[in-house]
Amino acid sequence: MSKPLIVQSDKTMLLEVDNQEFEECRNVISRFAELEKSPEYLHTYRISSLSLWNAASTRMSAEEIVEALHKYARYSVPKNVINEIQEQISRYGKVKLVKDETGELAIISNEKGFIQEIGAHRSIQPYIQERIGPDKIHVKKEYRGHIKQALIKIGFPVEDLAGYDEGNKFPFNLRPETVGGNKFGMRDYQRASVEVFHAGGTNEGGSGVVVLPCGAGKTIVGIGVMQII
Repeated sequence: MSKPLIVQSDKTMLLEVDNQEFEECRNVISRFAELEKSPEYLHTYRISSLSLWNAASTRMSAEEIVEALHKYARYSVPKNVINEIQEQISRYGKVKLVKDETGELAIISNEKGFIQEIGAHRSIQPYIQERIGPDKIHVKKEYRGHIKQALIKIGFPVEDLAGYDEGNKFPFNLRPETVGGNKFGMRDYQRASVEVFHAGGTNEGGSGVVVLPCGAGKTIVGIGVMQII
């Protein structure tokens, strides 16, 4: 049987629904591509800079993405698509948001010229607290989310490693059954969502958006996150 995926040079992908590899392919490409249209027979996905940066934030490599495309593609994968994947994945993590030794929130980068370019953008300037040097800018803590959004818009996907302040613990456990007596427990994909969000309690976790279909139990994922922290 033919492969389910057609990868086009404009970075759109057509996924055939009536194919035995449909679900397997969909589960893989949804990690690095955005669903645009889902009519009955053919779903359309698009690979974008943002979808690739999101994939990189989950530690998915360019090699994994390209390998997946080769595995499921009906025809050869356009070279410009492969080049774009490699370029955008490589950009993630070159700019970092950290809490430095002074306790201030800082944008840092070891890439020559990145910090100067970032600091020169009008959309970033309202958030600058102090220019420390060629590889660091102190920014205002209260605008952390706004800063990350602004950096993405100017093409600098920032890796947020600033972490969070520890609060008072409020331990609780999930009930093994509902009030009505039915069995209750997190599904595997819900638990996986919690683990990705938490990231083992490291500074890489604790921020982001959990995206699941309607009725998939995002509230349960939220409760699971509350429990684990």
